[in-house]
Amino acid sequence: MKTITARDNPFFKRLKQLAGTLTRERRAGQALAEGLHLASTYLDTLGQPRFCIIAESTLSEHKMQQSLQPIMSRIEPARMVVLSDTLFAQLSTLARAAQGGNVIFLVDIPASELPQKITRDCIILDGVQDAGNAGSILRSAAAAGIQYVFCAPGTACAWSPKVLRAGMGAHFLLHIFEGIEVDQLLPHLAVPLLVTDSHNATSIYQQDLTKPFAWIWGNEGAGVSATWREHAAHSVTIPQPGGMESINVAAAAAVCLFEQCRQRNT
Repeated sequence: MKTITARDNPFFKRLKQLAGTLTRERRAGQALAEGLHLASTYLDTLGQPRFCIIAESTLSEHKMQQSLQPIMSRIEPARMVVLSDTLFAQLSTLARAAQGGNVIFLVDIPASELPQKITRDCIILDGVQDAGNAGSILRSAAAAGIQYVFCAPGTACAWSPKVLRAGMGAHFLLHIFEGIEVDQLLPHLAVPLLVTDSHNATSIYQQDLTKPFAWIWGNEGAGVSATWREHAAHSVTIPQPGGMESINVAAAAAVCLFEQCRQRNT
């Protein structure tokens, strides 16, 4: 088990880049997945991480050691790295006292090729900028059985620490494509595009959702851009009897996906 205490260590510098610079993170093809839940889910779905990183004090703290033991027992010894508490704190975004911020996986971002023909449900995120919203939508998508997610430019980096945390392991069940433009995706789509709209649209409860669709959710303020909207075959709205003008995009996505699930199971 390797221990690192110097901040000028090349490996630690590498981790710092991944923790703080989204552009480099994309280019590197790697990401940091933090917390017990993400670690466990990664092991269950994709196997061994590139490295498992823990804080030095974790080894001597009884409670922390207990919570980590199920994870550490599954990691190949050569993949274990211990950081001094000072260095670990510079990477962590979770409170260790909550017993979640005590392990970080360095993982490879799965490389996926754009399918030749998309005939199943998929989702498109068009400028969803908030990391929490993006991660929550990915979580709902995975729960609803979606496989493909296409992120247009302007959408939060799918593999950033905050989106990973909000996704709660959904990333490891999905095929995620980033930087996807309209003209790049359309030739591959064999399902109609469906956009959500708060005005002049069919109620989602009246729309037939039993067939596959490519769902599009847009920017939190501006909504779906005209570039994507002009290709949409259908537009649906979520009735809001309470009088609110709109609901959170992540909440809207969950309503839409599980209304689709409901229609297919009745």
